Order: sequence, then structure tokens, then C-alpha cells
Amino acid sequence: MSSTTVHLAVYDALADWEFGYATAVLRETGYHRAPRRPVEVRTVSPGGPGRPVTTIGGVRLLPDMALDALRPGDSSLLILPGARPWDAGEELAPFAAAAGAFLDAGVPVAAICGGTAGLARAGLLDDRDHTSAVAEYLAHQPGYRGHERYRDADAVRDRGLITAGPTEPVAFAREIAAELDLMEPHVLDAWFRLYASSDPTAFPVLMSAAERAAADHDGDGDDGTGGAVNGTAETPHPGAESGPAPAPGAGRG
Repeated sequence: MSSTTVHLAVYDALADWEFGYATAVLRETGYHRAPRRPVEVRTVSPGGPGRPVTTIGGVRLLPDMALDALRPGDSSLLILPGARPWDAGEELAPFAAAAGAFLDAGVPVAAICGGTAGLARAGLLDDRDHTSAVAEYLAHQPGYRGHERYRDADAVRDRGLITAGPTEPVAFAREIAAELDLMEPHVLDAWFRLYASSDPTAFPVLMSAAERAAADHDGDGDDGTGGAVNGTAETPHPGAESGPAPAPGAGRG
């Protein structure tokens, strides 16, 4: 089974909530369409493996590689989460430049919150539909000429570029999964409905997908890396982290 590598940009003051759903949906292959290829997430920072970064929530991350070693040909997608430095100057401009190289090479880029501002200043939003926190946020970015392509939406995907605002991490993850064709459309729709709005009707769809994946796993004997995250068995159904999942609606007032 071939693997897919996605690169996640990490830097100080990284917004923890903006990428978590995306990395989880990449790794949680129980909902993926066959052949449920493993997805490796590699973190990329300006300083590389020897220099930890600290998120806005105080979590210390040890990057896998340095930005200057990143090549579009080695990746299936580059994720640019938001962070305060995107609004504080050009410290993160090299990541926007990398995004331009990815798009030129036909490799997708996903930017959320401050990441969209960096792409706006680099001119990468001028000829693609996109969104962000609000239109005014991008309008104040020097060099931005994409006003007519701005869309008031939870997340937008256009020709390999995914954008979202800071309050839409679930929609951001949905578009990443769609770009990489990870799930059957009805399964992805159910995943989004469950995690975006706690829709109980989505639960059976995801359970069915997880059961099919388990059956396929039992049939082929594959114990590839797609079934584990950091050595832990992947979540077979929503809520499994805290024990058996209740039936939809159970325990409600």
C-alpha cells in the first residue's frame, strides 16, 4: 500500500485548534475509502528538528524537518495554520513562498486564518476563489488584489487552494479530505455533520464505514501504519476515546 505525505507548517504561537481536526481526519483511516492508504503527517518549521516551537496554547512541538528541505515533489499537501507572526510582519513569508512553489507544481495548499493573510500578501489569492476570517481582514493586506474572488463561506477550495477562517477548523478539515479524496462523499458529509453540528443522524453512516474498514482489515491481514497514531489503535467510532459510544440521543435530557 502506497502512503501519502502531508506537511504541516509549525511555528511559535501556532493556533492549536485550527489544524487538529485536519490532522485527525488524515490519520483516522477507518473512515477512508479503500484502499485506505496511510497518511503521514510531517511537521515543518523554520528552524528544523533541533528547535521546538510553542503553540499559542503552550504546547511544545518538535518539528520533523526544516522549511528549506521541503520540496513539492515530496508532498501531497501543505497546511498553513494561523499564528500571530502572520500579522506581525514578514517572519513567515518563506512559508507563503513555499505555498507558491507548491501551487506552481500542482500540489495543493491549505491555509486557515493568518495563513490566508500571508498568501494574500504573496498574491496567491488574486486568481482563485477563497475565504478567510472576514473580507476586511484580507482587504488590509498589502498587495492583495483578490477582492472579487472572496467568498463568504465556511471554507473554499479552488484549483488546489483551500482557505478557511479561524472559526471553521472542521470545514477546513472537510475540504482537505475532499481534496485528497480520502472518503466517500456521503461518509465525508456525515463526518462533517457530526463534528460541526453534533448531528446524530451522521453517526450510523460513520459506524458503517468503520465496520467496512474493520472487515477489510480482517480480510487482508494488513497491519500498516494507517491503523495507528503514535502507537495507539485508531478511533473506531466517534467517542471511542472515552469508552463505548452510546446510541445517538442517549442520555439527552
